[in-house]
Amino acid sequence: MGSRSVTYRAVQFSGATSTSTSPGTLHEVTAIPIPGQALKSFDISAFSDAQGVYGFSDRSNRSVDLIDAATDRFAGRVEGFTHGGPNGLVAVGNGQFWAGDADSKLRVVDIRSRKIVATIDTGGKQRVDELAWDPRNRVVVAVNNADQPPFVSFVSTAPGHHIVGKLSLPQATDGLEQPLWNPADGLIYLSVPVLDHHKADGGIAVIDPARHRLVEMIHVSQCMPAGLALGPGDHLLVGCSDDAVAAGFAPRSLIVDLHARKVVKTIRQVGGSDEVWYDAGAGRYYLAAVANTHGPVLGVIDARNDAWLKNLPTGGDAHSVAADPHNGRVFVPITANDTIKGCSNGCVEVFGGK
Repeated sequence: MGSRSVTYRAVQFSGATSTSTSPGTLHEVTAIPIPGQALKSFDISAFSDAQGVYGFSDRSNRSVDLIDAATDRFAGRVEGFTHGGPNGLVAVGNGQFWAGDADSKLRVVDIRSRKIVATIDTGGKQRVDELAWDPRNRVVVAVNNADQPPFVSFVSTAPGHHIVGKLSLPQATDGLEQPLWNPADGLIYLSVPVLDHHKADGGIAVIDPARHRLVEMIHVSQCMPAGLALGPGDHLLVGCSDDAVAAGFAPRSLIVDLHARKVVKTIRQVGGSDEVWYDAGAGRYYLAAVANTHGPVLGVIDARNDAWLKNLPTGGDAHSVAADPHNGRVFVPITANDTIKGCSNGCVEVFGGK
């Protein structure tokens, strides 16, 4: 993407250059222990470029946990979430994480004070899950994936955080997954795992965030898409989910050309992913491929030519990933285990170079 600002899940990349490593040198450099209740359940990761802080949704401690990316140390947590949350997470502006919670609540976390500073009710009955930030329209796109039908809320980032629009998607018959804002066209792209009860037919919904309406649907086959990451040349990495593997489809990942509105490459060496990430500094996609063949891996793809590079084994339930665009470190939360050193209570595995 060059120097163009990219926002997805949690990263706002502003042209910083990472300390890139060759794929052969990328390896686990440390595991950061997570204190508190043993980490048995977590969800989405995010990175605040402005604060240099990696965060992830720690359901075991009902908190957003914060890691200082410069020192690879646990920096604290923001508590106050309900049972079953937090879920989706996205970095907003210069110092906030927004997180989805149970009971249709969306919570605003101030990173500096480590406090929840606002709570928004999106008006559903079930949880708020995945999120995206659209800085052009100054809204956070919040997905109620488990309501019937699932719906999307457009929430103002201005004080008061009014809901400025909603969009219901009844054709999404098995929930919704990752939304993503594309600065090139100003549109939102949203993973739809199953369309009209046909598991082999999923899609990427294209949404106008200013008018709060569905523009079109890009169909994908035998994928049940989850994570999305926007790379160079308006190529979109689609993480075919662990649910797709459970449904009997082969693990794989897709590259969609957003200009052509079609799949232009299928990558079969890695799949069964939840969250995926694009590190513009390193020019790579990273995939938290929890249901990859032979066990969970951190998948690595060269985003410049859409070529698979390698898979790095990770710990259990590793379905969440984010990277620091400045130093190229990659963060993957892991549930409590006695296999990885420093991870007996749960940890964040950190991958990097020499």
